[in-house]
Order: sequence, then C-alpha cells, then structure tokens
Amino acid sequence: MDLGVTALDTSSNYLGFGSHEALARTAGDLLPKFTVSTKVGYFPGPDGAGHSLDPVRLHAAVERAAEDLGREPDLVFLHNPEQSLRGAAPHNQDALVQACATLDAAVAKGLCAAWGVASWDPSPLLSLIDATVPRPAVLMVRAGLLVGARTLDAAEALTEAWGLEGGEVWGMSPFGGSTSTPLWDRIDPRVFLRDGSRLSCVQAAFRAAYHLPRVGSVAVGTDEPAHLGELVGALAGGVDERTVQEYRSLLRDRSRAQPA
Repeated sequence: MDLGVTALDTSSNYLGFGSHEALARTAGDLLPKFTVSTKVGYFPGPDGAGHSLDPVRLHAAVERAAEDLGREPDLVFLHNPEQSLRGAAPHNQDALVQACATLDAAVAKGLCAAWGVASWDPSPLLSLIDATVPRPAVLMVRAGLLVGARTLDAAEALTEAWGLEGGEVWGMSPFGGSTSTPLWDRIDPRVFLRDGSRLSCVQAAFRAAYHLPRVGSVAVGTDEPAHLGELVGALAGGVDERTVQEYRSLLRDRSRAQPA
C-alpha cells in the first residue's frame, strides 16, 4: 500500500489451498482497503490438485473464498478452464457456458462483485465463444516477452470475441516465473522503450508486458517489496509501439517456420 498498490490477486489453490486464510490473517484490517481478486477451478484431491468445472463445486468454492477471506471478493476468476475443456469434447462449450453461468449467478447472489476468466492457454477457448457464453468482466492472460506468438494471438482474439478492452484485460507472469532466470542476463528489453536509459532491464521487461498483448494491469509476485517498488517505478516508462510490432512480426515468422 505504501508503494501505491491497491489491488491483490490470489487463488484458492495457492499456498496449498491456504492462501485466503493467509491473506486475511496477514492483511488484517488493511484488507478492506484493497480490491481483492481470486480464482476457482482447482480442488484438493488424493493425488494432489485437480481441476473441475462442475457448477456445484465452483459455487461452493466461491462461497468458501468469501468465508475464508472474511469478505466478498471484488472479482472471482474461472481458473484455467481449458484444463477441463480439453476432456469435455464434444460437450466442452456446454461445460464452459455452465461454469461461466455459475460465476454470473454468484455475482447476482452477492458472493462476489464481478467474475472473470484467467487462462494460461486461451487457444482452446476461441472456438467456443459465441453469444451463448456469458461475458466476463475481466480476462487474465499471460503477458510479456516470453509469451509465444500463438498465445499472444489467441489472447487478442479472445479479447475481441468477448468485446473486452482497456482495464478489462489483465496480464500475468511477465517474467515467466522469475527475474533470476539466466535469460534476463542475456537480453536488454530497454529496446522496447522510447527512452529506456533510466530504467533497468527488469523494469523495461515489465513495462513492455503491458503491450504483449495489450493489457491494463499486470499481476506480479509480492515476495520482495524492493522488487515490487522497482516495478511500480517502471510504469513511468514509455513503450515504443513500432518496436513492439516488429517483435510481434518476428514472433509470427518464427512460429510459422516451426513444424506443427
């Protein structure tokens, strides 16, 4: 909050399905000062976490999230629906419609203020979206320099299919998991900025993520306050749209050259 961050994103399955209680316990009376989003779709099982789009389980998960947080979430995402949709053919569209309708009903019942879809791989969703599928308030997708051309194109196509724009599209995992990955020592993302000389490579990579694909917010980890502060400072940087488009063209060329 001191850094100006006022939105927190978590998931029911984080911290071994204990993230909601941990967040409520840690934030305490500060939690109402933040907007809180979470995700449902993964459930504990005898062999570890399993995924389900069962409407009854999803509804119960939203109820449990509000109970464990001590407040209704501002936004609940349907977490990686593609995990179950792949095995639901030929009834995968029905499964998606029912899952989205369940979250829509949760909003109507006051269990959360809005609902969305968070997808690691949005490609399987594209062929399923039509007027029968409820429209989410927010779509969350992977963003950044490590996202492949097919995923970027699918995310943009899904955004268009649902008629989302601006702040209705969020990004996640802008560093592919960690800024300590050796890759970040070998590239200089500052080429994507109009004047990147005053920003670090990490800051430049984060700023560029807002354009790969175009998103209004990007979720990052909060393990290190200093790192979080560095990323907040990166928002002042200006992105060179021409360089981003050239990069997208290179990604598409490389994707087409790879065997299917």
